[in-house]
Amino acid sequence: MSPASFDRERFEEARARIAASIHRTPILSSHYLSERVGVPVYLKCENLQKTGAFKVRGALHRLLRLDDEERERGVVTISAGNHAQAVAWAARTAGVKAVVVMPEHASRTKVAASKEYGAEVILHGDAKAAFERAFALAEERGLRFVHPFDDEEVVAGHGSCGLEILEDLPDVGSIVVPVGGGGLIAGIAAVSAAVRPRVRVWGVEPVGADAMHRSLEEGEAVHLDRVSTIADGLGAPMAGVLNHALVAAYARGVVLVEDEEIVSAMRILLERTKLLVEPAGAAGMAAVLTGRIELSGDAPVAVVLSGGNVDLPLLARLFSEPS
Repeated sequence: MSPASFDRERFEEARARIAASIHRTPILSSHYLSERVGVPVYLKCENLQKTGAFKVRGALHRLLRLDDEERERGVVTISAGNHAQAVAWAARTAGVKAVVVMPEHASRTKVAASKEYGAEVILHGDAKAAFERAFALAEERGLRFVHPFDDEEVVAGHGSCGLEILEDLPDVGSIVVPVGGGGLIAGIAAVSAAVRPRVRVWGVEPVGADAMHRSLEEGEAVHLDRVSTIADGLGAPMAGVLNHALVAAYARGVVLVEDEEIVSAMRILLERTKLLVEPAGAAGMAAVLTGRIELSGDAPVAVVLSGGNVDLPLLARLFSEPS
């Protein structure tokens, strides 16, 4: 699939398919953050999306594009949590059977939610082993594998988030997006290029899970031997091939942040904006607060808060430690 095939019409069609079932999340301003950063700061609140994360956009769009045979067989996916919940919810919405494979260390809150949405949940190994198990299940049971990010219909669905930002904030100069495998930034970067090419789209990864950053340096999608970050939602062991192509073509780059900076951003968001954001969702704000993003003059910056599914025991532990 060529990056050029992702034009505005394709993203508009994808949005139309899913619009009635998901939230058009708010984009909120923050005087405190704007004063601190030096430009108007707006927060795209995907932490308030159905299932608590942006993932439902791509998951639902992917399932709505299944053919009759695929719908009858059902689907299988792999996820540390947010995509698992999204597929489970989308499958129930679309009337499709779903199996989700999650790493053994996955958040118990996200495991429980995936089960409550109706999916069969299998815990297996680390992220790499869970991918292999999901592929094996697809073969054994004849299920349609739904990739958590490296899928053109998933990317098209995620582009709806970018369309909303561009419509609600016409003078936006930069959009900052957390990056795991790259599905969300691929959709936002591609739709921004199609609708408003002057907008700069930046990705943010944790230092311990820098697959897309390395992929841009090496010129191809890479796999990581090891992932280590508090942001489980950004812990993909690889960058998607399609996602890398779209990010390389349309994004300005991907910067890295430390886990400690992510926790600090979570604390600031909760204290100053009253928004509860999980570590993955706070990565973009961490990059803006630490000055790692090259902003576009004095034009507004939109920071995507990609998810809010944080375990309360983890939150208590993180916030009890000295800042």
